Amino acid sequence: MTPPELNNELGNIDLYLLDAILKGYFPAGCAVLDAGCGEGRNLHWFLKGGYPVWGIDSNPAAIRMLRFVANSLQKGYPLERFASGSLTAMPYANELFEAVICSAVLHFAESREQFIQMWGELWRVLRTGGLLFIRTATDLGLSQEELTPADQGRYLLPDGSQRFLLSQALLDELLQQYPLQWREPYKSVVVAGQRSMGVLVLQKTIRPPDEYYIQWNSLLPPSVLPLSGSAW
Repeated sequence: MTPPELNNELGNIDLYLLDAILKGYFPAGCAVLDAGCGEGRNLHWFLKGGYPVWGIDSNPAAIRMLRFVANSLQKGYPLERFASGSLTAMPYANELFEAVICSAVLHFAESREQFIQMWGELWRVLRTGGLLFIRTATDLGLSQEELTPADQGRYLLPDGSQRFLLSQALLDELLQQYPLQWREPYKSVVVAGQRSMGVLVLQKTIRPPDEYYIQWNSLLPPSVLPLSGSAW
């Protein structure tokens, strides 16, 4: 297979997501949400493979492009599955998806509180036993001398960008609050000493009592009306 042919099959998919696919973490036909989907580079393979997929992104222009791409890959695909919205209050029912992808999105959080809120929403819409794939900036492998604190958990990195960094302490806190187990070891890639990108492949282990979700949903803005019923 030539590189253009391979690109036609996979699109510009994240290599670490491709690794998870090749390991069999996404069973055929499972309902997949890409949270922070952009123009859908990580949904290309799923769409071609007939998966029921959803995407949400804060950029309406990106969603319009994704709808165009989805229709070109699957004629008549229900384009309302791709919507503009916030990851802090997603318009989906509890435990709706069998897999949730969030690649290179969480590090744009403006504060620790916003990061935790987005993480909690990813966990809320994921079914018990479902897979959570996250790729985000971390401080793992970087010395504190290389990081310049900005505010509220954000740092100015050596490459000139400003990102919220997932620390080990915050990760430990999140895993205690939102029960998840590792499907594979946590890893990070340090790029030329300029930034560190963590890859987290997790599985939701416990379905909380309905009272928990009632309390959680009461915190969502009134404008958010979660979808009900099955994902497909």
